[in-house]
Amino acid sequence: MKTRLKIILAGSLAFVVLSFSAFDNSDKYFEIAKNLDIFATLFKEINTYYVDDVNPNKFMETGINGMLSALDPYTNYIPEDQIEEYQRATTGQYGGIGASVGKRNGVTTVLMPYESFPAFKAGLRIGDQILKIDDKDPNTADTEEVSKMLRGQAGTDVTLLIKRMGEPKPFELVIKRDKIQISNVTFYGMITEDIGTIHLTDFTRDASREVRDALIALKEKGAKKIILDLRGNPGGLLTEAVNIANIFVPKGLEVVSTKGKVKEWNKTYNALNPTTDASIPLAVIVNRSSASASEIVAGVIQDYDRGVVIGENSYGKGLVQATRQLSYNARLKVTVAKYYTPSGRCIQAIDYSSRNEDGSVGKVPDSLRKAYKTKNGRNVLDGGGIKPDLEVAREMFAPITQQLIIKGLFFDYAVKYRYEHPNIADAKNFKLTEEEYAAFDKWLDTQNFTYASRLDKMIKDLEDAAQKEKNNEKILAQIQGLKAAVVQNKNADMQTYKVEVKEELEREIASHFYLEKGGIEASQDDDPDLKAAVQILNDSNKYQQILSGK
Repeated sequence: MKTRLKIILAGSLAFVVLSFSAFDNSDKYFEIAKNLDIFATLFKEINTYYVDDVNPNKFMETGINGMLSALDPYTNYIPEDQIEEYQRATTGQYGGIGASVGKRNGVTTVLMPYESFPAFKAGLRIGDQILKIDDKDPNTADTEEVSKMLRGQAGTDVTLLIKRMGEPKPFELVIKRDKIQISNVTFYGMITEDIGTIHLTDFTRDASREVRDALIALKEKGAKKIILDLRGNPGGLLTEAVNIANIFVPKGLEVVSTKGKVKEWNKTYNALNPTTDASIPLAVIVNRSSASASEIVAGVIQDYDRGVVIGENSYGKGLVQATRQLSYNARLKVTVAKYYTPSGRCIQAIDYSSRNEDGSVGKVPDSLRKAYKTKNGRNVLDGGGIKPDLEVAREMFAPITQQLIIKGLFFDYAVKYRYEHPNIADAKNFKLTEEEYAAFDKWLDTQNFTYASRLDKMIKDLEDAAQKEKNNEKILAQIQGLKAAVVQNKNADMQTYKVEVKEELEREIASHFYLEKGGIEASQDDDPDLKAAVQILNDSNKYQQILSGK
């Protein structure tokens, strides 16, 4: 093995050196060849002399990842055994049962079966605990390994041993795997009599077709105005972003351009197809997690004054990646260019080319951000994501609500509620009664639910610091008084923040009955971004005023 490795390394190095000799013998190429030589000899020496056995694959992967970490987080090495997972992420397609799973209290639990796929058809429910997967114990594996156990070639069977609340003993489910294509549009529907909304969560294959079909369906239902919800959408395929923008802007208009070090990446992407609707009033919602392709679409809509962008400042990812084939079926996902919206701005927020001495990176300073013009002459800035035309203040959950989410108590109670209630009203109209909310409060007492706010933790730090001081009795007495003043009382907070807690619990319960669509629909009447979008779409004067920049 060691001899073979030496031969491979020597041969590879000879090839590299010969390849570089064909180029101009510049300092740059000399430095590359020199460092490749150092890297190869170091690898050989470690493999030969290190006291313990070294796994060549893992050792090399660690070195490659360390090297790539000096670039940006989007340039990644993909070894052969991870290609399938990479393709699943980029296409949204895989062979499996169609369910999301995770660990709850150390037990593998179904978090979401996807509608119309095998898990859903077999009757798998949110909250079902998976005790066995084909005689393997999933609870000794991490979530990624469990997901691999569930995936497999379409047409093959997988046997699950399921423990469900209310069932006297575990039971088996045999599920036939199928080709799973996760929808990019997780919800579309009418918000009011004439306003429809489309919730787009990804930009994998067929995203543009799904958005187009949703728009047509909503117009058939009477939609005269549209909300395109891109919150939490991390992006995806550039071509799908171009095609989705084309749904709302006419054929021939520039959608995005890319510029890289290599000339082949200096490209301009225009809308190639007849538009589906170039005039319907449009509101696009973004937040801090809207990135990449989401920002291309939002930027196009903003630059052409085609619609109003609402919500929070977007993430700020203006980098384009391409996949390059490596030896032995490995691949490199590498940043090859920056993209620019039609006005000419690049919205990349972090400058990875300029690192601080400690290796950290910072955002592009405001002083270096340049102003560009939209079609109607409005100022828009580069270098910091997409700034909404109408910003919506973000309200943080109260500490009690945050802890109920973090500790999974909303989830656990929804499992219990689903068992005790065969059906509920449709998700849009589902509301808990006062008695049901009181029952949830009482149930929390059985869960030993306690929590500390951020202020509690700050006081604890202050107390720890005071303990180290001399003559600290007076200070500690004052801290005790402060602690007494901010003691969190669960019962009081359950009433103080009742509206917020109740809304989140209703959303969780609705998702257990109506899955992902139900959770989205149940939260719409409490959604400040959606409310703002509806309000601006219903006020045509304000809508036009924003787009005209007056």
